[in-house]
Amino acid sequence: VQLQASGGGLVQAGDSPILSCEVSGRPFSGYVLAWFRQAPGKDREFVAGISWSSGTTRYADSVKGRFTISRDAAKNTMNLQMNNLKPEDAAVYYCAARLGTFVTMAKYYRYWGQGTLVTVSS
Repeated sequence: VQLQASGGGLVQAGDSPILSCEVSGRPFSGYVLAWFRQAPGKDREFVAGISWSSGTTRYADSVKGRFTISRDAAKNTMNLQMNNLKPEDAAVYYCAARLGTFVTMAKYYRYWGQGTLVTVSS
Protein backbone atom coordinates (compact mmCIF):
# COMPACT_ATOMS: atom_id res chain seq x y z
CA VAL A 1 0.00 0.00 0.00
CA GLN A 2 1.35 3.39 -0.98
CA LEU A 3 -0.03 6.80 -0.08
CA GLN A 4 1.16 10.09 -1.54
CA ALA A 5 -0.06 13.34 0.03
CA SER A 6 -0.03 16.68 -1.70
CA GLY A 7 -1.57 20.11 -1.54
CA GLY A 8 0.14 21.74 1.41
CA GLY A 9 1.83 25.10 1.39
CA LEU A 10 1.56 28.62 2.75
CA VAL A 11 -2.02 29.82 3.06
CA GLN A 12 -3.76 32.67 4.80
CA ALA A 13 -6.18 32.36 7.67
CA GLY A 14 -9.65 32.00 6.26
CA ASP A 15 -8.48 30.28 3.08
CA SER A 16 -9.90 26.97 1.84
CA PRO A 17 -7.13 24.71 0.55
CA ILE A 18 -7.55 21.08 -0.47
CA LEU A 19 -5.20 18.28 0.45
CA SER A 20 -5.10 15.16 -1.69
CA CYS A 21 -3.82 11.67 -1.02
CA GLU A 22 -3.23 9.31 -3.91
CA VAL A 23 -3.56 5.69 -2.84
CA SER A 24 -2.32 2.59 -4.61
CA GLY A 25 -1.14 -0.95 -4.10
CA ARG A 26 -4.26 -3.01 -3.60
CA PRO A 27 -8.05 -2.77 -3.53
CA PHE A 28 -9.06 -0.63 -0.59
CA SER A 29 -12.35 -2.28 0.19
CA GLY A 30 -12.45 -2.78 3.94
CA TYR A 31 -9.94 -0.03 4.62
CA VAL A 32 -10.31 3.12 6.63
CA LEU A 33 -8.36 6.09 5.33
CA ALA A 34 -7.64 9.09 7.48
CA TRP A 35 -5.87 12.40 7.80
CA PHE A 36 -3.72 13.13 10.81
CA ARG A 37 -1.72 16.22 11.60
CA GLN A 38 1.23 17.03 13.77
CA ALA A 39 2.23 20.50 14.88
CA PRO A 40 5.71 21.21 16.29
CA GLY A 41 6.06 19.86 19.80
CA LYS A 42 2.70 18.12 19.73
CA ASP A 43 1.50 14.58 19.25
CA ARG A 44 0.09 13.42 15.97
CA GLU A 45 -3.67 13.87 16.11
CA PHE A 46 -6.61 12.53 14.18
CA VAL A 47 -8.29 15.03 11.87
CA ALA A 48 -10.79 13.11 9.74
CA GLY A 49 -11.38 9.62 8.44
CA ILE A 50 -13.46 7.83 5.85
CA SER A 51 -14.47 4.27 5.17
CA TRP A 52 -13.35 3.49 1.66
CA SER A 53 -16.24 1.09 1.09
CA SER A 54 -19.19 2.92 2.65
CA GLY A 55 -18.02 6.52 2.61
CA THR A 56 -18.85 6.91 6.30
CA THR A 57 -16.89 9.80 7.76
CA ARG A 58 -15.66 10.96 11.15
CA TYR A 59 -14.12 14.22 12.25
CA ALA A 60 -12.21 15.61 15.15
CA ASP A 61 -14.25 18.17 17.06
CA SER A 62 -11.71 20.84 16.22
CA VAL A 63 -12.43 20.61 12.49
CA LYS A 64 -16.05 19.50 12.42
CA GLY A 65 -18.07 21.81 10.22
CA ARG A 66 -14.96 23.28 8.57
CA PHE A 67 -13.22 20.28 6.99
CA THR A 68 -14.71 17.71 4.64
CA ILE A 69 -13.11 14.39 3.81
CA SER A 70 -14.03 12.51 0.66
CA ARG A 71 -12.76 9.73 -1.54
CA ASP A 72 -12.92 9.07 -5.26
CA ALA A 73 -12.66 5.36 -5.86
CA ALA A 74 -12.35 5.80 -9.63
CA LYS A 75 -9.29 8.04 -9.19
CA ASN A 76 -7.94 6.28 -6.10
CA THR A 77 -7.71 9.53 -4.22
CA MET A 78 -8.78 10.85 -0.87
CA ASN A 79 -9.25 14.57 -0.36
CA LEU A 80 -9.51 16.91 2.59
CA GLN A 81 -11.30 20.16 1.88
CA MET A 82 -10.29 22.61 4.58
CA ASN A 83 -12.46 25.69 4.93
CA ASN A 84 -11.97 28.76 7.08
CA LEU A 85 -8.46 27.77 7.99
CA LYS A 86 -7.19 28.97 11.36
CA PRO A 87 -3.61 29.52 12.58
CA GLU A 88 -4.02 26.53 14.89
CA ASP A 89 -4.58 24.31 11.84
CA ALA A 90 -0.95 24.76 10.84
CA ALA A 91 0.80 21.39 10.93
CA VAL A 92 2.26 18.63 8.85
CA TYR A 93 -0.68 16.66 7.51
CA TYR A 94 -0.39 12.92 6.91
CA CYS A 95 -2.70 10.51 5.14
CA ALA A 96 -2.90 7.02 6.57
CA ALA A 97 -4.69 3.74 6.01
CA ARG A 98 -5.65 0.71 8.02
CA LEU A 99 -7.60 -2.44 7.32
CA GLY A 100 -10.47 -2.84 9.70
CA THR A 101 -12.67 -0.75 11.90
CA PHE A 102 -12.63 2.97 12.47
CA VAL A 103 -10.12 4.13 15.07
CA THR A 104 -8.65 7.55 15.76
CA MET A 105 -5.32 6.61 17.33
CA ALA A 106 -2.38 6.94 14.99
CA LYS A 107 -0.61 3.85 16.29
CA TYR A 108 -3.30 1.61 14.79
CA TYR A 109 -2.69 2.81 11.25
CA ARG A 110 -0.19 0.64 9.41
CA TYR A 111 0.30 2.62 6.23
CA TRP A 112 1.39 6.23 6.04
CA GLY A 113 2.14 8.73 3.34
CA GLN A 114 4.80 11.35 3.64
CA GLY A 115 3.58 14.52 5.28
CA THR A 116 2.59 17.72 3.58
CA LEU A 117 3.18 20.95 5.45
CA VAL A 118 0.38 23.46 5.85
CA THR A 119 1.52 26.87 7.10
CA VAL A 120 -1.15 29.41 8.03
CA SER A 121 -0.40 33.11 8.10
CA SER A 122 -2.71 35.36 10.06
